[in-house]
Amino acid sequence: MEELTKAEERIMQIFWKLQKAFVKDVIEEIDEEPKPPYNTISSIVRILEKKGYLSYKAYGKTYEYFPAIDKDTYGKQSFKKFFANYFDNSASSLLSFMVKEEQLSESDLEEIKKIINQNS
Repeated sequence: MEELTKAEERIMQIFWKLQKAFVKDVIEEIDEEPKPPYNTISSIVRILEKKGYLSYKAYGKTYEYFPAIDKDTYGKQSFKKFFANYFDNSASSLLSFMVKEEQLSESDLEEIKKIINQNS
């Protein structure tokens, strides 16, 4: 699947939350003021449909959209790309980064150890 732009991903987050929506419903969910124009959101929605992320049901000239890919599937695909691109598919590089930069708590580290031990 094609990668999403930040704007497209933001709109997909709304669809995953609502499960199905008309463009006007998506606009209502956007937190920023002023709200983006209807045509802008409608264009993004059509792009998402062309990319295979959304499907729709037509009611005359009105379309109700819904996710064609679930959030977990997208998250896994995105993480795999991120992991490969930024950590060279190295779990130790990722964990090292998390420990150094994210300042994991002792309880976080214990939880990670527990997960590792359960899956060994």
